[in-house]
Amino acid sequence: MRMDLNADAGESFGSWKLGNDEELFKYVTSANLACGFHAGDPLTLYKSVRLCKQLGVAVGAHPGFPDLRGFGRREMAATPGEVYTDVLYQLGALSAFLRVEGLPLHHVKAHGALYNLAAKDAATAKAIAQAVHDFDPGLPVVVLPSTPLEAEALALGLRVVREAFPERGYAPDGRLAARGTPGSLIHDPEEAARRAVRIVLAGELEAVDGSLIRLEAQTLCIHGDNPNAPQIARRIRQALEAEGIEIRAF
Repeated sequence: MRMDLNADAGESFGSWKLGNDEELFKYVTSANLACGFHAGDPLTLYKSVRLCKQLGVAVGAHPGFPDLRGFGRREMAATPGEVYTDVLYQLGALSAFLRVEGLPLHHVKAHGALYNLAAKDAATAKAIAQAVHDFDPGLPVVVLPSTPLEAEALALGLRVVREAFPERGYAPDGRLAARGTPGSLIHDPEEAARRAVRIVLAGELEAVDGSLIRLEAQTLCIHGDNPNAPQIARRIRQALEAEGIEIRAF
């Protein structure tokens, strides 16, 4: 059995530093790099790509809403056309640095409020999927299972990679619990590792209300802005490898 560990990363901006990507990237196998809209800047993007190359981490794009102040976690009233062009723009930005470093773009995963909106709104989901398809129809799209984004990506013939979150709480409907609500964030590495093993081996997890939800995942996400992200990633990797699971990029 194999499993990818991905990290949302490259989210510093100017002199403002967020996360510890240098340590985190030692334990993950793919990274979703901010492309300058919700976080990141050209120099951060360049350094992040070079760090991924140095450590053998597959590079994915992490397009979000143009909302630096809100870190891309505030839903915006964007038209499908705006979503399409914003995603396309961000894929192009990252691809410039990948081209210089001789690396391929490995996948695409929407960020924050854009990811959550595509999990419930078909028009937004279609715009994201269309942008990825038009940029490169061979690019995989990381999705929350059983959502409009998964359906729209599959309709266009894109490969989907289903994602689960061992350090985030789930609502009973299988979507992520809203940040700020009880149980929505997990900072304990041991708890995150326990949840990761259960997701991978049993395909299930407790929602924040105690109910049981089914989860199918080919990749597990660790948020780089979690203050314990490197410790969580290390402990999850150790726990999965102890169960005989091979950790590698999808």
